[in-house]
Amino acid sequence: MDKINNAMYSKLPNLVLGFHGCNSETYKNVIHNNQHLKKSENDYDWLGNGVYFWENSCERAYDWAYNRYGDDTCVIGAFLDLGHCLNLTDYSSTEVLKLGYELLKNKVTTEKLPMNKTGKDGVDLLLRNLDCAVIQAVHTICETTPNMKSFDSVRGVFTEGKEIYPRSGVVAKTHIQICVVNINCIKGYFTPLPMDEKYTMP
Repeated sequence: MDKINNAMYSKLPNLVLGFHGCNSETYKNVIHNNQHLKKSENDYDWLGNGVYFWENSCERAYDWAYNRYGDDTCVIGAFLDLGHCLNLTDYSSTEVLKLGYELLKNKVTTEKLPMNKTGKDGVDLLLRNLDCAVIQAVHTICETTPNMKSFDSVRGVFTEGKEIYPRSGVVAKTHIQICVVNINCIKGYFTPLPMDEKYTMP
């Protein structure tokens, strides 16, 4: 069997539910005033620059926002078509990231490469300057190479937090994050509803 080109399968087939934690001002602007969420453009963004969502995790979005906004916390849901996705859960993405890293290395000396840094706990990489720069370099390659399609979104799984029990292979804040680069991937926003206890979940 010939080696399969993964470009054939880079588009995820279904809409994905994403959740974005925010404050009440952002919630009102998006839900009531029909504005788009703003792209994050920090040099430490985990998946490069774009609009960030927690995949299928309203609760994680709320917890993240509550640590920043307290009682002013809101959550926005979104229907996402990830389009041509740089899916970091896919084996083939490692080669793409290596290309981005080599481009970055050719632009700067090794001593000047950005670094990923841990947070206060000294364990979790909360400031991902290197990863962000590599992914941005990947976008540059796509934009400047003829006949190469740009990525609409980036998706990754991250292990974060403490072991959920001693010697566990699972940690408490493991999550899937989505970074939307092409704003047209966002097909609509909605307000998440509480579950109605009178009914079972379908």
